[in-house]
Amino acid sequence: MPGERDLDTLIATMRPALDPVTYVWASMEGLAAAGALIDAVATVREAEGWSLVLPIDAASRHGLEFTFPSARLTLTVESALEAVGLTAAVAGALADAGIAANVVAGFHHDHVFVPRERAADAVAALADLADGEGSLGPSEGE
Repeated sequence: MPGERDLDTLIATMRPALDPVTYVWASMEGLAAAGALIDAVATVREAEGWSLVLPIDAASRHGLEFTFPSARLTLTVESALEAVGLTAAVAGALADAGIAANVVAGFHHDHVFVPRERAADAVAALADLADGEGSLGPSEGE
């Protein structure tokens, strides 16, 4: 399925689902902790090595140093990878609430990682956005 592309529909139907697992961010070079790749929910290969997003217990089990204990909010609307504006709208609403956000796009859904202690605030900010109470930036109301 190609997914939804209309920004208004995406925002109105995104329905963030809060994952109870705490995720962390780790980096590894080479294959020293390659077993951690199986536990990762997201990976990025960078010049400095692999960046992994994985459950905190998995990072500990693999002996990885980690940072940014996060809650994962999955936007349950199936968004097209070509959709324009959803990431900006979500990041803007969270920025307006003073909440750091790291967005990872999957094939079917977008996943927003926010500080664990701000998870409830992030859910509320995104609910406000979906209800038309949040900011869509400079083009709002056009």
